[in-house]
Amino acid sequence: MDIVIIGAGGIGGFVGGMLSRGGHEVTLVDQWYEHICEIQKNGLKIKTQSEKLLAKPRALHISELQQECRVFDAAFIAVKSYDTEWATMLIKNYIKKEEGFFVDFQNGINDERVASIVGVEKALGCVVSIGAACYEPGEVIRTDDYPLGFKIGEHDGSKSERATRIVEMLNYIADSKVTTDLWGDRWSKLMLNCMTNALAGLTGYSTSEVRTIAAARRVGIQLGAEVARVAMALGHKLQPISGVDPEEVINAAEGKNIEVLEHAMLEAARRAGTDARPSFGHDVLKKRRTEIEFLNGYVSQKGREINIPTPFNDTIVKIVLGLGIGFSADPTNIDELIGMLPY
Repeated sequence: MDIVIIGAGGIGGFVGGMLSRGGHEVTLVDQWYEHICEIQKNGLKIKTQSEKLLAKPRALHISELQQECRVFDAAFIAVKSYDTEWATMLIKNYIKKEEGFFVDFQNGINDERVASIVGVEKALGCVVSIGAACYEPGEVIRTDDYPLGFKIGEHDGSKSERATRIVEMLNYIADSKVTTDLWGDRWSKLMLNCMTNALAGLTGYSTSEVRTIAAARRVGIQLGAEVARVAMALGHKLQPISGVDPEEVINAAEGKNIEVLEHAMLEAARRAGTDARPSFGHDVLKKRRTEIEFLNGYVSQKGREINIPTPFNDTIVKIVLGLGIGFSADPTNIDELIGMLPY
C-alpha cells in the first residue's frame, strides 16, 4: 500500500517513519521546511524509551506537492485539528478516486469534518493511544510504552477489509485492533485528552506531573467526568483507555473511591515517561495556537446542545482563550479551576 501522511509531527512522523522501516511505501508531507529538508538529507531519527532508529521515508514540503504526479492508495491525516479542512482538501487530489481512502489520526473528534470533504464511504478513524513528539527537525520521539497503540474503525462500525489491512500494518509499530465502536473509542480518548492536555499547557507540567501533582490531578478528574457524562448522555459507550476507566472518573469526581482512580492515574504517569508533554504543551512552549476549541471546547459545545453542564471545561476554555496565543505557562493559570474543586 502506498501511503501519504499529511502532518509529519510527533504522531505523523513516528507512524510514517516506523512504517517505512517496516517496508511500506510512505511519503511524509509537512509545512515545516527545516524538518522536511533534514529528513530528505539525513533521514528521520526515531527515538523510543529503549532504542534509537533511523528511517528513510520519502518526504515532501507542502509546496512540492504541486509537482507530485504520484497517486496514493491512502492518506493519513495527522495535522492539527484547526488545519483539518484545508489539509484534507489538499491531499484529496492525490488519492485514488475509486478505491482510495482517508484515515484520521488526529486528537479530538474530527472524523465527520474529514468525511464531509472526502465522503463518509472513504473515511476511517484511528484512535491513537501512544504518545509521540517532534522537538527538533528530522527527529521524532515516542514518549510512552503503552502496549495498545491504535484502534482503526469505520464510521458505521463495520469490520472492513481495509481497516484490517491498516491494523496489520500498524501492528509493526504497536499492538493495534479494529474497533466496531469508533465513536465510543473517540470519546474515551477525548476524555483522557481533556483531563491532561490543556492542564499541561497552562501549567507547564509534563504529562506525568499533571497526574502526580494533587491539585492538577483533581482538576483533571472533574474535567474528565464532564466529558464522560456528556458522552454517555449522547449514547456512547466509553471504554477504559491507558488504564483510566470512565466510570471510575465519574465516581471520583463525586468523591467516591477516588483512591482507585488516583492509583490508575499514577500508574499512567509512570508509563507516560517523566519528560513527555502532550501536543498542547508543545504548542504553548512554541507560542502557537492550541487545539482548545477542538478538545475541551468541543465538550462544552456538545454539553450545551443537550443541557449537560460542563463548568470545568467551560472555565478552562475561557482561561486559554483569554490568555491568547503566545502565553507563558505557569501553575497559577489554573488557580480559578482549583478554586472550583468540590473537595
